[in-house]
Amino acid sequence: MELSGRAVPPPFVRLAAHEVRWRLLSELARGDLRVRELVALVGEPQNLVSYHLRLLRSAGLVTARRSSFDGRDSYYHLDLERCADALAAAGAALHPALRLSPAETAETADAAGAPSVLFLCTGNSARSPVAEALLRHRAGGRAEVTSAGSHPKARLHPHAVRVLRRRYDIDAADQRPRGLDTLTGRRFDYVISLCDKVREVCPDFAGHPRRLHWSIPDPAADQDGYPAFDRTAAEIDTRIRHLQPVLFPAPRQEVRP
Repeated sequence: MELSGRAVPPPFVRLAAHEVRWRLLSELARGDLRVRELVALVGEPQNLVSYHLRLLRSAGLVTARRSSFDGRDSYYHLDLERCADALAAAGAALHPALRLSPAETAETADAAGAPSVLFLCTGNSARSPVAEALLRHRAGGRAEVTSAGSHPKARLHPHAVRVLRRRYDIDAADQRPRGLDTLTGRRFDYVISLCDKVREVCPDFAGHPRRLHWSIPDPAADQDGYPAFDRTAAEIDTRIRHLQPVLFPAPRQEVRP
């Protein structure tokens, strides 16, 4: 990009280069967070954090959703797809050879070292079983994946079963919701909550797993019916794809002198 004959950094570079905004982006890259949590993590006043969040939202990099647990609160979410596109454009603006390609994940993983992941929501009938099925499908046996609910329903929601079959060719018809209390004593590397309510009641697990939160509304509460499940599954699948490089980091390339 040029202005009056001078090269100007692309918008993403100018936006992300600010120290506070970069720290906010870094924290949100790990999961969805509320303003007060971001204030504590970056160590800046709330009015300053809110100001920079507004700039990131205006650029379309960050979105906000009302908490389903406390409607006075909002969860902020980093759109990693937009960040990837912006980073790719920034590299290409400097030189065509610097155009970024999607990150590759390791093709194999030691079975003994396979990460264990637990997905949580309230009823374990839609969001968390969809996440479980999609990660298991995409990981191809490289991860141990489980899901559970704080108040499990009697069965998976028919639309959740339907969207998994139609969109991803995954058969979950025989899967049954699991209670969180059935996992006492289990160790996990990652515990990911997909429901604002269950995040507040999630117990501590042995081994101090890494805790992440994805603030995703319950599609069963949406009057749109099946299309709401289709949108929810698509959002979860996007998050699963972004989770994979974290779970399965690519081997480091050895740099020779």
